[in-house]
Amino acid sequence: MNVEAILRSKGREVVTIAPDATAKTAIEMLRHHGIGALIVSRDGATIEGILSERDIIHALAAHGGTALDFAVARLMSSPVFTRRASDSIAELMALMTERRIRHVPVIEDGTLAGIVSIGDVVKNRLEEVESEASSMREFIAGA
Repeated sequence: MNVEAILRSKGREVVTIAPDATAKTAIEMLRHHGIGALIVSRDGATIEGILSERDIIHALAAHGGTALDFAVARLMSSPVFTRRASDSIAELMALMTERRIRHVPVIEDGTLAGIVSIGDVVKNRLEEVESEASSMREFIAGA
């Protein structure tokens, strides 16, 4: 199973934000879309960074409410760890575990092609386990 399987299931929509937008705008976008991270991009195709809820919390802890007026570029994480749609889900899970990250952009031909969250990976794995269990039940019942 590869990353493409997750993208087929969840879709390829990625919410991006310009690097010069404020943290306050980013927070509003995260809430509006019900997501935990934004890809920082000027053109929606190239990745300059990623801004997660964790990045915002760290900035607020360090700088207080003034961090809300900071540019996203000041708060974002960079470089960004990415994967290709053809990469295995095992490789994706290993990256997420080793780097302790919850969102991984997917790149195809140098262009942003989607994003996968740890929630997407867990959902995919649960569906796989349920399918395997169902197959085993059918096999046992048919034996």
